[in-house]
Amino acid sequence: MKNDRGKSAGQLRAEREKRVMDTIHLKIPDRVPIICGMSFFPAKYVGIPCSAAYYDYDAWYDAYQKTLQDFPADLIFPHGFTPGKALEILNPKQIRWPGFNSDPHHGNQAIEVDNMQADEYEAFINDTSDYMLRVNLSRVADDLAGLAKLPKLSGLSGMMGAQALGVALASPDVARAIRTLQKTGREIKKWQSRMVKFNKMMQDCGFPQYFQGAAGPPFDLISHSMRGMNGTMQDMFRQPDNVIRACEKMLELTLARPLPRASENGHIRLFMTNTRGSDDFMSTKHFDKFYWPTFKKLVTTLIERGATPCIFFEGNFTSRLEHLLQFPKGKFLVRLDTTDIYKAKEVLKGHACIQGNVPSTLLQVGTVRQVKDYCKQLIDTVGEGGGFILSPRSSTDEVKPENLKAMIEFTQEYGVYGKGGGRRGEG
Repeated sequence: MKNDRGKSAGQLRAEREKRVMDTIHLKIPDRVPIICGMSFFPAKYVGIPCSAAYYDYDAWYDAYQKTLQDFPADLIFPHGFTPGKALEILNPKQIRWPGFNSDPHHGNQAIEVDNMQADEYEAFINDTSDYMLRVNLSRVADDLAGLAKLPKLSGLSGMMGAQALGVALASPDVARAIRTLQKTGREIKKWQSRMVKFNKMMQDCGFPQYFQGAAGPPFDLISHSMRGMNGTMQDMFRQPDNVIRACEKMLELTLARPLPRASENGHIRLFMTNTRGSDDFMSTKHFDKFYWPTFKKLVTTLIERGATPCIFFEGNFTSRLEHLLQFPKGKFLVRLDTTDIYKAKEVLKGHACIQGNVPSTLLQVGTVRQVKDYCKQLIDTVGEGGGFILSPRSSTDEVKPENLKAMIEFTQEYGVYGKGGGRRGEG
C-alpha cells in the first residue's frame, strides 16, 4: 500500500515508530512526534452514532479508516470494535455503553463497583485464584452470582472432589453462570476475525501498534477494580497494613505475567494509567506509604525486562514529579493531564520524555489560531532539546475536526529539529 508520499505502509510504520522511540530514548528525532487517542471521534467526524463501535462493524471500520487517512498522527490510540451483543449477554455492572444502556451518540461510561469487602483481604491474599473466581467474578454481573456457590477448587481431589463439583454445577444458579459465560464467549468468537481485521486496517494505513500490552499500578488496581475508592480510602486509615499487603500481592501477580510479544520493530510499549496517585486523591505522605513503593517496583522491573512503560498521569501530578527521577533515564514515557507541563520540563529535562498537553477544551471550543499558538508554545518550550511528544490532554470525542487537524498539521510543519538539535520552523 502506497500513500501520497510514495511510502509503503510498512515504511510509514517503521518511520513513525522510530520517531516516537527515539524521542522516548531522549534522542533528537527529525521532528516532534504526535500521539492522538481517537476514541469515539471518528463517529462524530463521519456522522454516525458512537454505538456503531458495538453494533455496526462495517460503519465503524469505514469511519476509522477515513479518520486515520485524514488525521495522520504518528501513533493512534483507537477504540476498536467490541461486539455489543456479547456485552448484553454478560451485562457487566462496571460499564454502560452506547446503544444499550447509554445514549447512542455518546461514549461509554465506567462504573465503579465495590467487588471486594473490607473483611476479604486475607481471602484475596492467601488464595487469590479461589477468591477471584468465586467472589470477585460472581459480583461482576447478576447472572454470574452462582459462581459464589462453587466449592473451593483447591479443596477438590479425586472421585469425591469430582462429585462435589458435579453437584455444584447442577445448581440452577451455577448452571446459569456457566451458560452466561459460554454464550458470551461464543458471541465474541463470532467477531474475532473481524476484530483482527480492524486492527490490521490500522497497520495497513501505516500506523504502528500503539501498545503491546498493559500493566496497572497495584494501588489503582485495588482501588478501581476491587475495593473501590471509598472503601480503599477508609481502609488506608482503618487497616493500612492490609492495603499495603494487597498492593504487594497485586504487584506479584502482575510481574508473574510474561511480557507480550514485541512490535514488528522490536519494541514493547506497555500502557499504564496512574489515577489514584495524583495530588487530587492523596497527600504526599500517603503517596509515599501506599502508592509509590509498589508502583516504583512495577515500573523499574518492567524496564529491566525490556519493556517501555507509557504512563498516563491522570489529574495533577505536579508535586510528585521528582519521584520520577528514580526511574531509569530515557526508558519510560510520561503523559500528562493537568500537571504543570512546564514544571515537568524543568524537573525531567534530560531524564524522561514528556507527552502532552493540548487541552481538550481548547480543541472543542477554541479557534484554529488558538490551537496553533498553544502548540507553538509547547513545542518551543517543552520540545526544546527533544524529549517531547505532543498530544491532546485527554478525550478527543467532542473536539472540532478543524482544530484536531490544525494540531497535527502545525506540529508536522513547525516541530522540526535542526541538525544541531535545536528547533527550526515557522508558524
